[in-house]
Amino acid sequence: MHIKTLDQWKHQHDFAVIHEKGERRTKQVLIITAVTMVVEIIAGSVFGSMALLADGWHMGTHTAAFAITIFAYRYARRHAGNIAFTFGTGKVSVLGGFASAIALAVVALFMGFESVHRFFETPRIQFNQAIIVAVLGLLVNLICAFLLQDHGAQDHAHGHQPPGHDHDHDHHHDHNLRGAYLHVVADALTSVLAIVALTLGKFLGWYWLDPLMGIVGALVITRWSYGLLADTSGILLDKNIEQRIIAAIRDRIEMDADNRVADIHVWKLGPKDYGAIISLVTHFPKDPAHYKELLREFNQLAHITIEVNQGQGDPCIDICRTAQ
Repeated sequence: MHIKTLDQWKHQHDFAVIHEKGERRTKQVLIITAVTMVVEIIAGSVFGSMALLADGWHMGTHTAAFAITIFAYRYARRHAGNIAFTFGTGKVSVLGGFASAIALAVVALFMGFESVHRFFETPRIQFNQAIIVAVLGLLVNLICAFLLQDHGAQDHAHGHQPPGHDHDHDHHHDHNLRGAYLHVVADALTSVLAIVALTLGKFLGWYWLDPLMGIVGALVITRWSYGLLADTSGILLDKNIEQRIIAAIRDRIEMDADNRVADIHVWKLGPKDYGAIISLVTHFPKDPAHYKELLREFNQLAHITIEVNQGQGDPCIDICRTAQ
């Protein structure tokens, strides 16, 4: 019996990325945002500002999004070793980012609808009070952005990184934190738009600018939401990565002996790890470890399965045909 020697062939399946510092700061942002949300909604209703109300409603959905972010971290950590998850809980953070993107889309839709409706009403806005609250809201957003900037901002800037591009900072790949950061940035945007609309409305009488800024904010937030949805949905659906990366992996294997790749799938297992299933045909089969060693430069391929098939026919003839 060789049961005791199986450990060297087993794969690890913990592909979750947990950022304790990011989780702690997200909790702080959650509390700050919730308090500001209540203040802005009340102030917007009392002072009659659609831009201020939009900012408050926006913060309300962000409060829920931050709660989702924290839940995703805790769930991923708690179930990291659960064998019920085939490839671990690496995609829990991606799911959190997807949920945040949906929340952003809902906010944008609501903001746009309500802003269009306000074009046909005669606004009664108490500008001085509304401007003060909007400025306070912006300050809160800047504080929250500062708390999350070392995490979500860099992920937002770098985006998708294929295998072979190693990074020391795992937060570059954290869609969960990226979603939280985008919510903060969206809050800051709506606060700025509210201040601009209220200031020009007060001094120039441009009342129509208040709902217009709501529409502009809705369009910008929709764009952010679409980008995050496109990124996370592809991962959740196990979409193959870029063909240029797959071609590079194929070429690396086929450079060795007479190897021919018959089938290849490369997809994301979590925020930063990739899985690969490769079926190859060769007249000179070797141990699977040999082919995995060929892919060592693709350092983010964390889970590789190799199927080696014995080629049929005369290897010399087949090699000559391949060379042609």
